[in-house]
Amino acid sequence: MIIDTHCHLDNEQYYEDIDEVIQRALEHNIKGFLIPGADFKDLPQAIKLAEKYEQIFFSVGIHPYDIDKYDEKIMQEFVTHPKCIAIGECGLDYYRLPEDEKEKEENIKKQKEVFIAQIEFAKKVKKPLIVHIREASNDSKQILEKYGAKEVGGVLHCYNASEHLLSLAEDNFYFGIGGVLTFKNARKLVEILPKIPLEKLIIETDGPYLTPHPHRGKRNEPYYTIFVAQKMAELLNLSQEEIENLTTNNAKTLFKQFSNII
Repeated sequence: MIIDTHCHLDNEQYYEDIDEVIQRALEHNIKGFLIPGADFKDLPQAIKLAEKYEQIFFSVGIHPYDIDKYDEKIMQEFVTHPKCIAIGECGLDYYRLPEDEKEKEENIKKQKEVFIAQIEFAKKVKKPLIVHIREASNDSKQILEKYGAKEVGGVLHCYNASEHLLSLAEDNFYFGIGGVLTFKNARKLVEILPKIPLEKLIIETDGPYLTPHPHRGKRNEPYYTIFVAQKMAELLNLSQEEIENLTTNNAKTLFKQFSNII
């Protein structure tokens, strides 16, 4: 059994066949789904799915690319829903910064402000964080530590294989592993995987993105988590069943609401 801890099922790429996608996953023993909040405009669809399927939960937050849309009043409105179980995805992403130096500085400053605001909000509502980090490991870690994110913990979504971030395991943070692990150029992640504490590993797709081998080039979906579990088992010298049980129990520890349905 697997819990997909990060799948954008509210994305328009799933609109036409979402029920088939979910049913296919359930038939392959994927028994839980968490839709991360990245943009407020997608929340109505996330809620619709969460209310239809007991196995689906969602989070509320703003992705670093959409920081101008952050509004705590909207966060407060949605966080009270009984199936909202986390805050994010939030964090820092320095991959697509403006070329103009002044604009770049302003963007980084705003990203940090919105990230900090969501950490503080998570602490206020006592929900774990879903953290997005891309080419910003040092600043992200510094902010998480400085603003007491360990109080609620969370997951480093699509863990970027930065060894610098491994110490966050001691601060109640988990490491989301997805399809990237199966890529031929994932040498760094393959090397660092054994260094992650087993009790801090969870599985995700980030669907419809980052589709694992052997389905690269296609739309990603929760069913494909089985290929991530297979690769993890191979690299850690464990059985696939052990990996599935381990990561499911870890997900239930972090996101306790899954324990009520599984």
